[in-house]
Amino acid sequence: MKHDLDALARLMAGRRVVALTGAGCSTESGIPDYRGPETARRARNPIRFDEYARSAQGRQRYWARSVLGWPRIAQARPNPAHHALADLERAGHVRSLITQNVDRLHHKAGQRAVIELHGALEEVVCLGCGALRDRAALQARLLALNPGWAARTAEPAPDGDAELTAVEGFQVVDCAICGGLLKPHVVFFGEGVPRDRVTAAQAAVDAADVLLVVGSSLTVFSGYRFVKQAAAAGKPVAIVNLGPTRGDPFAAVRVDAPAGEALPALAEALR
Repeated sequence: MKHDLDALARLMAGRRVVALTGAGCSTESGIPDYRGPETARRARNPIRFDEYARSAQGRQRYWARSVLGWPRIAQARPNPAHHALADLERAGHVRSLITQNVDRLHHKAGQRAVIELHGALEEVVCLGCGALRDRAALQARLLALNPGWAARTAEPAPDGDAELTAVEGFQVVDCAICGGLLKPHVVFFGEGVPRDRVTAAQAAVDAADVLLVVGSSLTVFSGYRFVKQAAAAGKPVAIVNLGPTRGDPFAAVRVDAPAGEALPALAEALR
């Protein structure tokens, strides 16, 4: 790994870097991912937006599981990868950061220039009136309406979900303002990333000299598009990820290692 990290440090030195992070950046904080080494063991089908919007049963299933999965997100703390990226920002190496994650761990680590491509689980939006609410407050409402639910046990799943099959009897709450449907303020599968976020991320890539990908397989187009954008502009792409990625053919430097090991060493090399 040291040889590859030295090459990455040379590539980044004196250049403006934009970072793109995925779930592999947060797995060391105890948050499961979709496509890491454990994926095959717990393959799953997350809820899609159209099912959530049209099906009361789908919404019941989502929130019954989310009540059990949310505490892991709420209690998660930044790991060395998040702190190293914040250090790289303070040192002037990383000018902005685009994240596919919805856990707010970059903010908790002190990162300032963050574009949350897929939103954040800490917020809930009403599909009727558009009001934003705090997820912790909604958790309290759901637990009050469903006493004893928090005592159930379920294996944690990505994006604040939990592996629970029996959801009968769980009661869902609606918007306290207009009675509309509440939804976590994140991009569901089958739902498009808001245009303003894509535009902001594209502008960040345009303004950078190097794109640094951290902890993403780049399987999903919402992140892969920025690798293609950088490559088309002749900008070097560097990838830090445990295992292969869709962007490997475009990589000028590739570090195959956990983000929590590689990034602190990178920050030290750039001091």
